[in-house]
Amino acid sequence: MTPAELCWTIYESPLGPLTLIGDGEDLRAVHFPGRSGPLDERDRNGPGFADAVAQLDEYFAGERREFTVSLRLEGTPFQQRVWTELRAIPYGSTCSYGDLAARIGRLDRIRAVGAAVGRVPVPIIVPCHRVIGADGSLTGYGGGLQRKQALLDLEASVSGGAPPPAVWAGRQLSLIA
Repeated sequence: MTPAELCWTIYESPLGPLTLIGDGEDLRAVHFPGRSGPLDERDRNGPGFADAVAQLDEYFAGERREFTVSLRLEGTPFQQRVWTELRAIPYGSTCSYGDLAARIGRLDRIRAVGAAVGRVPVPIIVPCHRVIGADGSLTGYGGGLQRKQALLDLEASVSGGAPPPAVWAGRQLSLIA
């Protein structure tokens, strides 16, 4: 698929506007503000985003714990393996890069696992935010550590049986300021 055949839309999330990029059937990328590069306005609001938007709405409302959006993720076989394992991290849980490397049987490639996590084309939907440092610290995130923490807070709250935090709705303003 050439870039000219891709379409995009903006999803207004509590984390700020997310750019969704797809091919009319599959979601191919989610970009945080300022990360999408130039896009052709003629390709805006193309077909195929209704399911992704509905599922993101449910996720941010605390009503969805995993995504079933049709995805087309382009990456190396190693990246694909890491991304598949990321989707197996339970909602409201975290794991370290070392844990993730162990899950795929490649403890010798922890840095490569970290690089693959950093290249997830559809963050949030493929929950790369659930990977943290071995000491429990937050580590890099394409959307910024404040967004990573916000996602972890949302999931911790909801998985504990509470509704999304009351401050969740106001997060967008603090995140994009």
